[in-house]
Amino acid sequence: MINIMLNGRIISQVTPEEGAAIAQKLRERRRKGKLDSQVTIAFIPARDELRIDSSAGRLLRPLIVIEKGKVLLQDADLVALKEGKLTWSKLIKQGKVEYLDGEEEEDALIALTEKDITSEHTHMEIHPIILLGVPGSLIPFANYSRGDRVNYGTSKGVKQGLGIYSLNYPLRFDTFTNILYAPQNPLVKTKMHDVLGFSHHPAGQNFVVAMLPWEGYNMEDAVIMNKGSLQRAIARSTYFRPYTVPENRYPGGQEDRIGVPEKDVSGYSAEEDYQNLDEDGMVFPESWMDGGDVLVGKTSPPRFLGSMSTFRMGVESRRDTSSRVRHDEHGRVDSVVVTENVEGRKLIRVRMREDRRTETGDKFSSRHGQKGVVGLILPPEDMPFTEGGVIPDMITNPHGIPSRMTFNQLIDFLAGKAAAVSGDFVDGTPFEGDPIVKTKKLLTARGFKSSGNEVMYNGISGEKMEVEIFSGVIYYHKVRHMVANKIHVRARGPVQMLTRQPTEGRSKLGGLRMGEMEKDCLVSHGASLLLDERFSSDRTRVPVCTNCGIVAVYNYVKDKAFCPLCSGEAVEWVEMSYAFHIMLQELITMGIYPKMVLKDKGW
Repeated sequence: MINIMLNGRIISQVTPEEGAAIAQKLRERRRKGKLDSQVTIAFIPARDELRIDSSAGRLLRPLIVIEKGKVLLQDADLVALKEGKLTWSKLIKQGKVEYLDGEEEEDALIALTEKDITSEHTHMEIHPIILLGVPGSLIPFANYSRGDRVNYGTSKGVKQGLGIYSLNYPLRFDTFTNILYAPQNPLVKTKMHDVLGFSHHPAGQNFVVAMLPWEGYNMEDAVIMNKGSLQRAIARSTYFRPYTVPENRYPGGQEDRIGVPEKDVSGYSAEEDYQNLDEDGMVFPESWMDGGDVLVGKTSPPRFLGSMSTFRMGVESRRDTSSRVRHDEHGRVDSVVVTENVEGRKLIRVRMREDRRTETGDKFSSRHGQKGVVGLILPPEDMPFTEGGVIPDMITNPHGIPSRMTFNQLIDFLAGKAAAVSGDFVDGTPFEGDPIVKTKKLLTARGFKSSGNEVMYNGISGEKMEVEIFSGVIYYHKVRHMVANKIHVRARGPVQMLTRQPTEGRSKLGGLRMGEMEKDCLVSHGASLLLDERFSSDRTRVPVCTNCGIVAVYNYVKDKAFCPLCSGEAVEWVEMSYAFHIMLQELITMGIYPKMVLKDKGW
C-alpha cells in the first residue's frame, strides 16, 4: 500500500496504481493553476509514499515541463517574454514551467538540453548552468572540473575574494572591510557575469602565471609573486576598521563624558597618547595612529560606589575609558562621524584606514579552488622570463593540478592567454562557451604554441630552462585572509589573575597555547631547556611545611612563614607551577589532605 502524506502526516492509504493516478491528477491541477505552484507532489513507490508538501523552508527550483516528449515552452513564448508581453508568473500558471523540490525531483527525469529528450523525460533544465547555482555559474568551464573544486572556487572567489562590494562603502561602517585597488573584469567569463552584474563590481585581477616548481618556495600550493608587479599595485588593497564610542548614562544620573581626560582621572596614561585629540576629545581626520593611541577621549564614573576613595574631599572620582586603536593595528583616521544611538545619546564612530600591500603569507585563490599563500616575493630581475621578455606576475606549482583534477584551470590558462593576445573576451560558460579548438587556433594565429608552453630563461643564472613551461593569463582573487590580521606573537604580557598564566587570545595580547602534541615535539627533539622554559609561564615559589607537607602561610609584614596545622616554622621554599598550587588549595577545600614529601635534590 502507498501512504499518502500531507506535510509529513499520513492521511490515507491507497494501492500503487491509485497513488500514481492521484499524483498525476494533482500535477495537472497544479499546472492549470487550480493548485498553488509551490505545492510539492512526490510519488516515490520505492518508499511506498505519495508526499504532498506545502510547508515553509523547502528549496524549489524552476524546470521546463515536458509532455509526451515535447517541450511545452516554445520559441514564441521566449520572444513574448523578451518583448514584455508575457511574464514569469503567467508561464507558471500556463503550466509550461513549474517548481520542483528535492523530493519531487526523485520522481522526475530531467533532460540537460533539448537534444537529450526522450519519451521518458518529464522536465528539462532552463539552462544547464543553473545546476551550479549562482556562485558556481561564475566559474568558467566548470563542467570540466570536480564538484568539490567548484564548491571551493565559489567559497574562495565570490565569498572571500576582495573587490568593491558596494559603491557607497565610504559612507558605511561595516565591521571590517577590504577594498581592492583597480579590480578587473576576467578575460574569460561566463554569461552569468553580465546577467548578475558582476562586471560592474569584479573581485579579482588577471595575472600572468607560469606553472613550475621554484627552489622549494612554492611547495604545498604556495605561490611566488613578482615584486615588480606588487610595486605596480597589483593585489593591493585597503583595510577599513570602525570603532564605536557611545556616551552612556548610568543608574543614579551618572554618565560618560567625551573629551580630553584630565590628568587627575584614574587610569590616565602618558600625555603623548592624547596628542591627536581635538578640544572636543575626538581625533583629527587623516591623523596617523599606532596601536594603543587614543581615538576618542572619554571618562566614566567609578564602577563601584562605596569605597572611601569615591568621597575624596568632594572631588568627583572618574576613570579613563578612552577608545584606543587595537594593539595590532595602525593606519590613518579615515572619517569621524558624530551621531545618536537608539536612546538619543551621543555616539561617535571613527573609521581607520590601512594600506595593505601583499606580503609573504597572504592568501590567493584561482576561481577553480586552487588556493595558496605567498611563499616568496622575488625581484623581477630574478624571475624567469619568456623569449619575448614577459615576466610572470605569479609562479604556481604544477603538482597541485593532477590530484585535484581541475582540468578547467588549464583550459582557463589557454583561454585567458588567447583573450590577452586577441584583445577580446572569451566565453567560458559551462556546458557551452568557446571550444578549446577555437582557443588553440587564436594562439597559433598570434605566433604562440597551441599547448600554452613557452621557452623560459632563469632570471638568476640566465640559463635556458631544459623544458618548456606552461604559462598563461588567469583570473586570481586576493582572499581576505591576510597575515596582518592573523600574526600572533608575544614575549611578555598580561596574565590571568586566577592562574597567573598568560592570557588567551590575540586581542588580549595572549600567548600561544602549548598542548600535549607540541610538548611531544620538543621531547622528541631532546630540547629539554626549551621545554622547561615553555612550561614555566606560571612558575612560583611556595613555602611548604617539612613536617605536615602542606602549603605554609607567609606573613609579608614579619617576613616569616609558618604552618597552619602545626604552627611550626620548619618551612622550605619550593618552586612549582602556580596552577599546581591552586589545585593543592582546592583539594584542601574539599577536605582532602595533599601531603608533599620533600627531599634534597642531592646536588
